[in-house]
Amino acid sequence: MTLDLKDVCLRVGADMHIYPTTLRLEAGEFNILLGATGAGKSTLIRLAAGLERPTDGQILVDGEDVTGRSPQKRNISLVHQFFVNYPHLSVFENIASPLRVSGVPKSEIAGRVEEAADILQLRPMLGRRPQELSGGQQQRTALARAIVKESKAIFLDEPLANLDYKLREELREQLPELLAGRGTVIVYATSEPTEALLLGGRTALMHEGRVSQAGPTAEIYRNPENLTSASVFSDPPINVAPVEKRGARMHLGDALDWPVYGDAAQLPDGRYMVGIRPHHISPVSTDDSTVPITGTVRITELSGSESVAHFTVSGERIWVSQSAGVQRYRVGAPHQFHMVPGQCFYFAGDGQLAAKGIAHG
Repeated sequence: MTLDLKDVCLRVGADMHIYPTTLRLEAGEFNILLGATGAGKSTLIRLAAGLERPTDGQILVDGEDVTGRSPQKRNISLVHQFFVNYPHLSVFENIASPLRVSGVPKSEIAGRVEEAADILQLRPMLGRRPQELSGGQQQRTALARAIVKESKAIFLDEPLANLDYKLREELREQLPELLAGRGTVIVYATSEPTEALLLGGRTALMHEGRVSQAGPTAEIYRNPENLTSASVFSDPPINVAPVEKRGARMHLGDALDWPVYGDAAQLPDGRYMVGIRPHHISPVSTDDSTVPITGTVRITELSGSESVAHFTVSGERIWVSQSAGVQRYRVGAPHQFHMVPGQCFYFAGDGQLAAKGIAHG
């Protein structure tokens, strides 16, 4: 099963909401749309699902043009971030509803509903109403309704966004296993880079209505083709600054410089933009290759077992450090950080990747 978008775009008046996009989405793995709110993920899903008609381009299912076909005739399922269940129906009837609409014989409905309920651990709740369920159970019900339909494609539009942390983690781990082996195209939209990495599969990075890069998730994380892709696939945001290569060293302003590694050593002298992810800037030195940076701490954050510090570097430019454990920072005080130069990306003036360090993670 394949779902192809060929030069699909959406124009509303003079505004381009989706620029010409070509993507192949296949069964057997997660197809992830990753981008910030407003990047165009939901709009692209609506186009692919048939909820909106593209201004130009084609949508093909197994090679057949379905561009003008309604969602009902495409056999697709859509799960939103909100718990879309029928409040007056039991969990059983909620899950069974698409089967009844499709005219599935009554003799088959109970078996298929119970199978989906078992997959999503809902069998004890089949007699309850949605308002009697927790948020996670309500979202499981919506997922079960999508699974029981045996759709050709299931579109998951940030389905875990409104769940609490524990439920999000639980369902995130279960989803690949729950949806595996169904011969269905799975399209999953998220604004969280960590979620994309955990789900694996293939990812299309979206920014302002464009796909900046697409490919195996881990591969495009390690090898962004441009600054836009590196920025989309970094949370907290990737640290960037203008630098100048002179000989075997890279200079950030007058106060900071470091030796260049890998492909960067072959770059012509000149001006570039450096990009380095926050987890490669640490409050402690990890090895002899790290470069010390002294900056004034502006903001600190503690999230679970991680510490984040926003600090000034080379004047008033703000960079971010992300490290494990609880770190002792004083807002307004200077603090020494340590950057791993071998993990830097270097971008040319047009934003395209010019060189990178030895290894990235």
